[in-house]
Amino acid sequence: MTTILQSASGPQEVINARRTESIDAPHILKLVGSSTKTQFGLVNVVNIIEKAVLAVTLNNDKGDVLAHAAFFDYPNISSVDQAKWESWLSSNYEADKCTPLNSLFLHYFVAKKAFALGSAREIIRTVFNAVPDIHYLFLVLPNEIEPEPALDDLFTAVESRGGEVQHMLYACHRHDHSPVLFVRKARVEDHDDLTPIFNRQSDMLNTTYGGFFLAELIESQNGGNHAIVVEIDGSAVGFMSLSEDIDLELLNACFELNPFHGLHKPHPDDVLEAPTPPPPVEDLESIKRLSRPNSQLSGGDTATIAAEESSIQVEPAAQSGDSVEPTGSVQPKLSEAHMQSSVASAREDPDAEERLSVVSAHSHTSTSSRKMVSGGKEPTPPPTPDIVVFQPEYKGDLNAFSIQLFCIDERFEMRSIDFLTEAFSLFPDKEYCLLTVPHMVPEFPLLQAFVRVTPRCPSVLPQELYLFSKAGLLESFQVRPTHASDKEAILAVVESIEQKETLMGDLETYIQAKRDQDGTPVQAFTATCHGQVVGVAITRQEEGIEYVRSHYNIEDFIYFNHHRRDEHGHLHHFALNPVVQHWSKHFLKEVLRLAHYTCLYYPVYPASSDQMFEKHSLVTCLNFLVPVRARRQIVYPLEQLGQNAPSHRVTVKQEPYALCHINRKLSLEPKVTINARIVVVGASDVAVSFLSTLVFCPHLRFNNLVLISSNGLPGEHDNTFLSSQECFSQERMAQVSLRTWVNVVRAKMISINRSSKFVWVTGGRKVPYDHLIVCTGEQYYICAPSGADIDYTSSTPESPNAATKRYTGVVPSNVFTINDDYEAAQLKKWVLANFRDTTGKAIVYGSTLDAYSTIQGLHAMGIPGDRLAMVQPPLETGIQCFNNPAIKEACHQAMRSAGVALHEGYYLAQWNDGREAHEVYCASFTSTTKPLKLECSLFVCLEKRTVDHETFKAINDSCLVYDGRLVIDANFHTNDLSIRGAGPLTKYQRKYHAEPWTHANFNSQEVGVALASTMLRLFDPTIDNDPAPPEEPVNLIPLYQEAKAQSCILPGGYHYFNFAKPNLPVPLEAQMAQLDFGRELVTGSTEGEPNYFRIHVNQYSKIETLTCLSAKPFESSNYKCLYNLHERFLNNMVSRFDEGLIPCFYQFFRESWCLAIFHDRFQDFRQEVRELLVMKPSADAVSLEEKVQELISQDLELEQRDRKYLLDEFTNHGTRKLAETRLLSFLSYNYYHLPMYAKPGMV
Repeated sequence: MTTILQSASGPQEVINARRTESIDAPHILKLVGSSTKTQFGLVNVVNIIEKAVLAVTLNNDKGDVLAHAAFFDYPNISSVDQAKWESWLSSNYEADKCTPLNSLFLHYFVAKKAFALGSAREIIRTVFNAVPDIHYLFLVLPNEIEPEPALDDLFTAVESRGGEVQHMLYACHRHDHSPVLFVRKARVEDHDDLTPIFNRQSDMLNTTYGGFFLAELIESQNGGNHAIVVEIDGSAVGFMSLSEDIDLELLNACFELNPFHGLHKPHPDDVLEAPTPPPPVEDLESIKRLSRPNSQLSGGDTATIAAEESSIQVEPAAQSGDSVEPTGSVQPKLSEAHMQSSVASAREDPDAEERLSVVSAHSHTSTSSRKMVSGGKEPTPPPTPDIVVFQPEYKGDLNAFSIQLFCIDERFEMRSIDFLTEAFSLFPDKEYCLLTVPHMVPEFPLLQAFVRVTPRCPSVLPQELYLFSKAGLLESFQVRPTHASDKEAILAVVESIEQKETLMGDLETYIQAKRDQDGTPVQAFTATCHGQVVGVAITRQEEGIEYVRSHYNIEDFIYFNHHRRDEHGHLHHFALNPVVQHWSKHFLKEVLRLAHYTCLYYPVYPASSDQMFEKHSLVTCLNFLVPVRARRQIVYPLEQLGQNAPSHRVTVKQEPYALCHINRKLSLEPKVTINARIVVVGASDVAVSFLSTLVFCPHLRFNNLVLISSNGLPGEHDNTFLSSQECFSQERMAQVSLRTWVNVVRAKMISINRSSKFVWVTGGRKVPYDHLIVCTGEQYYICAPSGADIDYTSSTPESPNAATKRYTGVVPSNVFTINDDYEAAQLKKWVLANFRDTTGKAIVYGSTLDAYSTIQGLHAMGIPGDRLAMVQPPLETGIQCFNNPAIKEACHQAMRSAGVALHEGYYLAQWNDGREAHEVYCASFTSTTKPLKLECSLFVCLEKRTVDHETFKAINDSCLVYDGRLVIDANFHTNDLSIRGAGPLTKYQRKYHAEPWTHANFNSQEVGVALASTMLRLFDPTIDNDPAPPEEPVNLIPLYQEAKAQSCILPGGYHYFNFAKPNLPVPLEAQMAQLDFGRELVTGSTEGEPNYFRIHVNQYSKIETLTCLSAKPFESSNYKCLYNLHERFLNNMVSRFDEGLIPCFYQFFRESWCLAIFHDRFQDFRQEVRELLVMKPSADAVSLEEKVQELISQDLELEQRDRKYLLDEFTNHGTRKLAETRLLSFLSYNYYHLPMYAKPGMV
């Protein structure tokens, strides 16, 4: 909020208060005066900023820093242990009411002299407004030093308790700057004060209920309905209407209220546990396939088992006459596990293997086409069995009241919590206060003290429910080291937590020895509220901090060099009763202080990993931690580097995990909560990129991210059949861990109701949305045989479209197609159970890269080559999937050597000679020459990708514009502004005149990031909001810059990798015939054991295409960094190649000189050097870039004298020296990754 600040000499400044950033340090140092050093000593300003729990900076409208203050949660006295300052304070000073919850200490203050007093006052007001729990700010100075005048006017001396003290304590009280508001019962005469406040924020009440609605509401107060106001100087500035008229049955049906005893008072007749034995279930196996068993809850209430948790609603019948599959289970996100009565288990689904297992060929149905589709109708499936779910029965009275209407002047909104003391006094027998808000309403300050209640399935309320416990008013939340006597109380708190044995085992280790057997210190802390244990946290020192730093971008949040090794902690367990969940961040802050840590780290391992539960339990504070992005790693030639290789702590291979983090700076920084329901359909690379971009916004918390995917999240299974787009590998998915932040609906979209804003999915369920993102991509489908009888028909195809038709009958049990890792795993299970040990043949139909990869996948499973056949239909575009004849020939030669039959130019004509059967035993094909008939025990169709039929039907029936694909504009909007589309499913509007260009031509990950950026404009307060789509001055589609890559293992075990500039498909021969093609550089050969390496350098000497084919594995992740890089970066690669100095590119790129180019921060270094060229040496000078542009504008070709002139300018004006300094800084700062480079002083 901006404020006008008056200087001592008269001039005014418009100032803004914000959190301090490390880049402010040089400007802060300019404000340091002699009094600053006298009061605070010589301090490292960056270190102060880095470790302060709250640092505030004032700047004017020009961006100039006017003042800065840093606050810590302990005094700045070296002789006082930061973990024990309470006893020091209480024993020496009259400050009995001060606690770590309500106190901060000023460690540093500087200000521009003319504005010092006003700046200090504004900073203190900002601190009290930003942290409502703070009531005291302290300043500690040696006895002989007086506070500077600006502080002396604001801080008063605190009396000592007698005896000699070496320091004076000064205090600043909340009531002098941002007092607790006076709250009273509302009176009818308050109407005139309140009406303007309501009208400024919304005119809905006045329009709906009339101008005197407030007066009537105030006048109608009775024992169950009350109205209260806050008063400032005799005027009402805030209003709250309260009622105990609550439909508890509805709320319990829609929200997970079991942790709060269903909002009932305890009663002897309450039924809290399921009867034994449980009620019988007719079809247990069907239930297992529909529901994931979960068993974790944090808090003191009894855990029950529910079928599903989410804001997913259940409708008793489908929208149309078409029946749907009885599927649609919900996998809730881990970050809200503690708030659910049936919690998302962090373990792998125990039924996943069961769902993949196959008993026999006769019991299998293809994943991609399980149902018969005839004229758009599907056979009626067996009814979905009712899942017997125990729900507690509460007999007690109502134990809550609700806020029905609330409004406050924005000047005082940070003190909204002051209403609650008076509110609870009006309902003295109630323990909880409730508040519901629409999903699209931004979170206001009052809600920061409330706990969000997790919606359950089914939910018929289109609102969020927030809850506040009366215990939150007590401000008696203490954290201390755990005592042995706390053990029983802690066991009661964690009784329902999954892996409580691990937690209690670590607690016992702490109680007995305070350290592990290997000597690692263990620390445990207990949270109490009025003496009752409500939480526990257990930490160890982070022993693998080198690995964490080198593999995760923790330096996005901290300056690593300002944190000692022993200041990094590892969080193993954290459990806090849901009633006091809003104190989670204070609990974490206290853990940091008491343990002498500045940072905490918590890993989330994949569901299939046992690492998660060997030393961890699922913590209840995930929503208050920030996810940290993983870093791309250099693949080192370790044997070649020898002793110049990085430390083993950096290169060691560990099981991948997602990292969550908090530090002292973040402990008082609230996240912006976004409750909008963002529903993503399809688990494509675009969808994963979009979701991960939202998830990794550290200052935002998206509560309602939902992914609809029939097979769940990708990355949960090994994929041995499909090629990779080099976007999200299984390791990368583990490091993102979307299951922590995203609710997953395992179902398929079948229709969209745009008017009511929900998506129908299989199983008769509906998923409500505020923003719908459709990015299902394209899928392989079972192509329909043409029906030609090869005995009586000529061999020419009957119709050019015969190969593009979709099969609409009952799919035979041994016919498959593969679209994701789940279906690949299902095929693998089937092959192992029903095919590998038989004598039948497998036919792979298609000429795509995935078809070649599947042949190799089957062969690698032990299927002999003579049992494999690849049948390729004629190419539609004339461009083969490799677009490189040499690689194609090498691949076909490997197949022939392995005995794999290859048949090119054939259309599928019949299965089983036209006879219907539950499985295929032979397949017939036609071609322009002669027909073909093959024995078949397994048929895999990978012929072509297209839009899924159900997706097309849902889009088309909802009247979204579909023109061969879903039509979008340049900002991803469909004709419905609340529905966006992205990925290969979409095409641009015809007004752009760019028919050939679609998202399929670009890097899917980059498209997902761009899609997320358009959504963030709606929600992120740090960027300009854009509620309406921006106007397009010209009809141009966005062009993306990243390379489009693909990789796989081809027949013969050959490793294949390719990247290329986004472009329209053009045959290689035609590309090379273009005048501006550039040139190609090739080493190795595709013959024998191939070691083929091809680089295409464009006319600007930049690498545009790279293709590798090798019998040995190679460092493809390194090679991706070469895209769009000038060959001069690569040690003058072209000239060296022409001189015959590069016999093999594989060896060339393993040389140590080029490893810095593969570093994930090399692009940042290039940008820094670029900025040097743009930078002007002085205000009236011309930058080097401008000089280059001037010379080029005169003549596109630079003459030799021009080049010499620019080189002299680069050298003589200091730019070269600056570039060399940046290079040395880059190598030095990243030396843990790049120790093979010499530093100054080493040679």
